[in-house]
Amino acid sequence: MEAPVFEEIDPASDCDCPGCRHWRRVLPHSPAGRAPAHPAAAHRALIVATATATAAAAASVLGAGQAAAVPAIAAHAAHRPGVAADDDVPDTPQGPRAPLHGPAGRPAGPPAGAGLAAITRTEIISRAKTWVTAKVPYSVTAYWSDGYRQDCSGYVSMAWKLPTNEWTGSLGTFADRITKEQLQPGDILLFHNAADPQAGSHVVIFGGWTDDTHTSYTAYEQTPPHTREQSTPYAYWSDSAKYLPYRYKGVTASAANGPAAAPASHGVAGYPGRAMFRPGADNPYVTRLGRRLVEKGFGAHYTTGPGPRWGEADRRGVEAFQRAQGWRGGAADGHPGPETWRRLFS
Repeated sequence: MEAPVFEEIDPASDCDCPGCRHWRRVLPHSPAGRAPAHPAAAHRALIVATATATAAAAASVLGAGQAAAVPAIAAHAAHRPGVAADDDVPDTPQGPRAPLHGPAGRPAGPPAGAGLAAITRTEIISRAKTWVTAKVPYSVTAYWSDGYRQDCSGYVSMAWKLPTNEWTGSLGTFADRITKEQLQPGDILLFHNAADPQAGSHVVIFGGWTDDTHTSYTAYEQTPPHTREQSTPYAYWSDSAKYLPYRYKGVTASAANGPAAAPASHGVAGYPGRAMFRPGADNPYVTRLGRRLVEKGFGAHYTTGPGPRWGEADRRGVEAFQRAQGWRGGAADGHPGPETWRRLFS
């Protein structure tokens, strides 16, 4: 038999029910200035005492061997660590699998069973950056103007150009498991907590390594309060060992080995042009340039290793290389021109 559970109800001090009026007349005031308990409390105590006595009597009848089967008054269950007992919400909530624009929407793209649409790595990162620029607010119920849900899995669905909003439990079916060494921009790091999907499950887009030791990378992720791009320790800030690398099955093979070779600029094969190395530039050519500087012995200015975003460490490394060629003045300004590129990669 289940023991009864009682709820504590404390009336206002000026309760005007007949019972309170009666007890205020016949009982003395508390020396501490507190009003006597509501009659309901005394009644409840009587019921609890009766229930306890009944349980004890039942135990004596059944025998000591069965006494444990008679439950005591139920206690409240422990709540999720780090969350208030009256606000037991998931640590990292996410929405379910859904069509674009929500449950009322319709799936876009190829029908079920059709092959996945091809997409390049450059396009994946470009799509990811649109939400970073817009600072899309995090939500598990809202859908952005492009139809994708504004949580972590909706963000990856958008970047991969999937025809539906997926969740952490289904994204893996659109991808292949890879190793850490195989990670390239546009791949993902996925943690799906199958035991409790709403507790800890998360996914981020890999944007490229930020150091030669591969201990940190640029992560694009949808997380409160809004979409962000930042250097992140591998594999993630918490539960690192649970994040697994995946590669989207629809990524084009031509992009598998990094950026495609740039056409000749100023007569120099592979040189992408000065625009790729201006302040604020963020592209694979900056990473390629930085790694070459390190190989040539001009990487002393890097503190975390070459990355895709053009910065002062890149400029100073290029300047050191230019000066090593005997150049001075404007010819050694730290900005790679076609001749700097030709000599650096020859």
